[in-house]
Amino acid sequence: MRFGVMFANTGHGSSPAGAAAIARAAEDGGFSTLFTVEHVVVPSGYESAYPYDKSGKMAGGAEAFDLPDPLIWLAFVAGQTERIRLGTGILILPQRNPVVAAKEIATLDHLSGGRLTLGVGAGWLAEEFAAIGVPFDDRGRRLDEHIDALRELWTPTGDEEKSTFHGEFVDFENCISRPRPANGTVPIVIGGHTKPAARRAARRGDGFMPGNASAEELADAFALVEAEATAAGRDPASIARYAMAGGKPGPALDERIERLSELGVEEVVIPAFRPDVLTDVGKDLTTRFAA
Repeated sequence: MRFGVMFANTGHGSSPAGAAAIARAAEDGGFSTLFTVEHVVVPSGYESAYPYDKSGKMAGGAEAFDLPDPLIWLAFVAGQTERIRLGTGILILPQRNPVVAAKEIATLDHLSGGRLTLGVGAGWLAEEFAAIGVPFDDRGRRLDEHIDALRELWTPTGDEEKSTFHGEFVDFENCISRPRPANGTVPIVIGGHTKPAARRAARRGDGFMPGNASAEELADAFALVEAEATAAGRDPASIARYAMAGGKPGPALDERIERLSELGVEEVVIPAFRPDVLTDVGKDLTTRFAA
């Protein structure tokens, strides 16, 4: 079992010194991945329901703290580290131009030595989509197509140099996008707590990262991924399982980790602690739980 750190680009990690400290502490503690979160803007007084809290709102309303762009933040900490993977958890891909995003993502992966894990999701904040000028209702179809377009630009299916894609939202022909990812492509992890997200992971994902769900909800979600992947002719074992484990170190966190291990979770993602304790937490968890 591996351990990752979520919300790395928030709070203490939103400043230059804090970002460097979080990244180095996580790497020194043996964590596998640093995960960032994303909102381009948070419209004040939004009415969309945040799906990961019963209140329907993000912690603190997300109106009073800095939230650096995830890719730029990861590029910054890539230069502060050597081994730890760099992850988005998640990037709201339907909001981005996929041709531009493919170049940004491949460049980050190339310059970091192939350390990027790209978590993507459909998004939930309708008011944010409106501010960006992207339709909200077709975000699922848009996400599917953007994933396919990224992969075509990284690994052309026809000519080894020239990429061509004709879709509902994305259209290009004989385009060359370089540099390529260090290992030819970038692993894409599908985030989300819904059945469409699980089905998307089964069809298109290299991994699946549900939100803050109960063990029972995770079991159902993973079972759906297995069934859909099998129906699509994919090996379910090729789709890595991620899950969140919140809370402070202690018996409750240990119990959650044990349950996630029973569900076949390969990487448990915990919230970012202060740099002065993160290293010790990582060493403790990897010593006691890592296979």
